[in-house]
Amino acid sequence: MVAAVALGAIVLAATSSGGDEQPVAGSNEFAGATMPADLRAPDFELRDEQGDPVSMRSLRGSPVVVTFLYTHCQDTCPITAQTIRGALDDLGHDVPAIAISVDPPNDTPASARKFLAEQRASGRIRFVLGTRGQLRPLWKGFGNITPQSVTQEHLARVTLVDANGFQRVGYPGAEATPERLAHDLRLLERQAD
Repeated sequence: MVAAVALGAIVLAATSSGGDEQPVAGSNEFAGATMPADLRAPDFELRDEQGDPVSMRSLRGSPVVVTFLYTHCQDTCPITAQTIRGALDDLGHDVPAIAISVDPPNDTPASARKFLAEQRASGRIRFVLGTRGQLRPLWKGFGNITPQSVTQEHLARVTLVDANGFQRVGYPGAEATPERLAHDLRLLERQAD
C-alpha cells in the first residue's frame, strides 16, 4: 500500500510540472529556448544614450543580454528592463546588457536616459539608438523584430549572446524571468572559461 501511494506521488509530480520548473543549478540545460547553432549576433557600430560608441564586437569576451525597447513604453518595456536588472542582481555582477531601440523617431538620448533612470538601470543597461535604416539590420538579425508603430506593438524578446558573439538562448518576453536569465548567464559564463 505504501509503495502504491509513493508510486502515485511520483507519477503525479512527473506529470504536473506544467513547465514552470527551473533547471537544477549546475545542470547543462538552458532555461530559455536554445537558438540554432552558428547564429551570429549582427554586428553594429552605433551610439548609446550617453553618446558613447557601442558595438557587438566590442562586447565579445562576456555573455551579452540583448532586448528591444522603446522609451515611451508603459507596459512591456519597463517589465523587461526590470527583469534584466533582476537577473543581474541575481547573478551577483553585471554583464553587458543592451536595449536596442524599436522606435527610432521618438527614442532620443534624453528619453533613453530618463527611461533607464526610472527603471533604476542607468549604467547597467545601455540603450542603443540610431535611425530606422541603422537599426533595421539589427531587428532582422535578432529574429525579425517588428518595430513599434501606431498600429502594432513591437515584439518583446530577450536574447543571450555568448562570449564569442553567437546568439545562444532566446525568450519571448512573457517567459523571461530574472531567475531564468541569471541561470542561463551562469551557464554561458562557465562555457566561456
